[in-house]
Amino acid sequence: MSATAQNVTGQDTPAQGATAGSASDAGAPPTGTPPENAPAPSPSGAGAPGEGTLSELRKRADELLPELAAGAARRELERELPHREIRALADAGLLTFRIPAAYGGGGASVAEVFGFLIALAAADSNIAQALRPSYGRVEHLLAASEADRERWFPRFLAGDVFGNAGWEIGGANGEVRSRIDGDGVVNGSKYYSTGALYSDWISASAVDDAGERVFFTVPRDREGLELLDDFDGIGQRLTASGTTLLNGVKVAPEEIAARPAGGGGRSPVSAFMQLYLAGVLAGIARGALADAVAFTRERARPIQHSGVSRSVDDPYVRHTVGEISARAYAAESAVLHAASAIDRAWAGGLDSGLLTDAAVQVAQAQFIAAESALKASELVFDVGGGSAVARKHNLDRHWRNARTVTNHNPRAWKAAVVGAYHLTGEQPPVNGLF
Repeated sequence: MSATAQNVTGQDTPAQGATAGSASDAGAPPTGTPPENAPAPSPSGAGAPGEGTLSELRKRADELLPELAAGAARRELERELPHREIRALADAGLLTFRIPAAYGGGGASVAEVFGFLIALAAADSNIAQALRPSYGRVEHLLAASEADRERWFPRFLAGDVFGNAGWEIGGANGEVRSRIDGDGVVNGSKYYSTGALYSDWISASAVDDAGERVFFTVPRDREGLELLDDFDGIGQRLTASGTTLLNGVKVAPEEIAARPAGGGGRSPVSAFMQLYLAGVLAGIARGALADAVAFTRERARPIQHSGVSRSVDDPYVRHTVGEISARAYAAESAVLHAASAIDRAWAGGLDSGLLTDAAVQVAQAQFIAAESALKASELVFDVGGGSAVARKHNLDRHWRNARTVTNHNPRAWKAAVVGAYHLTGEQPPVNGLF
């Protein structure tokens, strides 16, 4: 049984990006939509979205993830965007882990949801990253007003998917040049539109006449909203990260997010969103391990002078697989440890000291997860000979995907911030990267 096919979400351990395609105003399917008769994964016994306890959600995950993993390499090789796979996850209620049970969700801890997210990324890291805005939106709602929770939690429970169109290119990092006028009409262009292509709702931001940033969420079929499938990264290709055009998009007052009172402090949501990237990297490392084991068992031939008849008996191949396993273990352990720090911050009433501790631990986890995933995905090729680089095996996707996720935030800065904290007590920056 491969590492991605085992029961990976039932552990008891207490245990923001990049992604878009093209839709017309009339709601025509975007570029890359698969044929209508293409089969979709369907877990047996899955109820309606949001109907299930945490144990039931884990069961549905254990049924779905092996199916996602089985087609991941082929989808990436053929560039088949995973519309149906993402819909299957949403329909199974697997975006509702963190929604409190009182609202109909799973009521999972941060560590518990990361146990699932690592397994999801091991099955298909493209899908895991494309869903980052949805999981992040739930986390944001946990820190938002009751009115916001009552409005948006039912949408998740109904199986809706949320995308993001936040970042812009061509200006300074973080600069927003999209404009919203006094009538609520938005014009601008976004890139790295995470999850937008697969979503029912799109969140974005623009600057108003007073120079203030305005955040809003509109239906994906809103007139003037156009999603372009033009992402050309070397990895995470099926996240379809690309351009979102806002051409006279009308935003209603109730679609604008209220500004939090006394904002500017450290947020558990930022820690969650940053750890999400590390979770994707930990999943990539685990996926590399699964492929290394499968390739060694099923395809690899021992080198002529090794003295063994099977690659599984080659001591150097064994060492390689052991090292890949150790690196995947280190990445996952670091992510789950940092996730528990976020849980402690929530349990401690978002105490500033606990939030700082969580920020430091997440930065450490990001560094370890990046280093581990990059090395593990490189070592996959050491279990086989020339045949391991054949395009049909698509083993290079692990390194390409890890490299792409790692480039979201410079890991050298993560290490430097942690070092400054230990050496001088300097606090991590208070922004979306920490």
